Amino acid sequence: MAWSIAEVARMSKVTSRTLRHYDEIDLLPPAWIGSNGHRYYEEADLLRLQQILLMRELGLGLREIRAVLDSRLDQVAVLREHHRRLLAERDRLETLARTVGRTIAELEEGGDKGKMTMINKPENLFEGFQTPSETEAEVRERWPRAWEQTQQVVETMTSEETERWQREVTAQMIRMAEFMVAGTPVSDPAVQDEVDANYQQICRFWTPNAAAYKGVGRTYVDDPRMRANFDRIAEGLAAYQRDAMTVYADARLS
Repeated sequence: MAWSIAEVARMSKVTSRTLRHYDEIDLLPPAWIGSNGHRYYEEADLLRLQQILLMRELGLGLREIRAVLDSRLDQVAVLREHHRRLLAERDRLETLARTVGRTIAELEEGGDKGKMTMINKPENLFEGFQTPSETEAEVRERWPRAWEQTQQVVETMTSEETERWQREVTAQMIRMAEFMVAGTPVSDPAVQDEVDANYQQICRFWTPNAAAYKGVGRTYVDDPRMRANFDRIAEGLAAYQRDAMTVYADARLS
């Protein structure tokens, strides 16, 4: 069974113009083109479009999405990770909604003065809010100057610069994932070249020595949010990146 570009646009809420663009950049070519010049898509193409939209939701650029889809990464594993992240975010938002709902109810019960009648569990006021992890707090404590420098640089970046930087970081993660999936040792020169690119990216904000750079690598694994950013590309990528950074630090940094 096949669907016309108009039908796919209606079902997916993606405009026909966008679908034609995806075809032009070879991200989502149609299964075939009819004698009338219309594009037609089959089930495999709809599944690919779903994956494209999922990764767009997670902030990946089109080049990075194509690299993931065209790589040897396990697509089912990638989708499982997307699903896990979506469920986790759903649960967090539901908790946050309950928190706000309780606050509204307490304020309404308090009358026109807008005061709560009582707070049985003050900690309930903060359920669902995202807070810095213990690992992030440790980074702030161990390298306060580096943290300040990073925040200063980030605050001065334009939205375009931030998006470009995020795409560079994601592209580097995907290349590392491809090395990992291929079984390339972390000490391989090609892997170490990618680690050097990672180090140079960090040096845009601050310049870590060997110990600090190893510490950054450990946060990729120890911080659940950072680990999820890596492992959503490929399971185990955070640990692979950490190990590669350790080799780099021992060989090139003091």
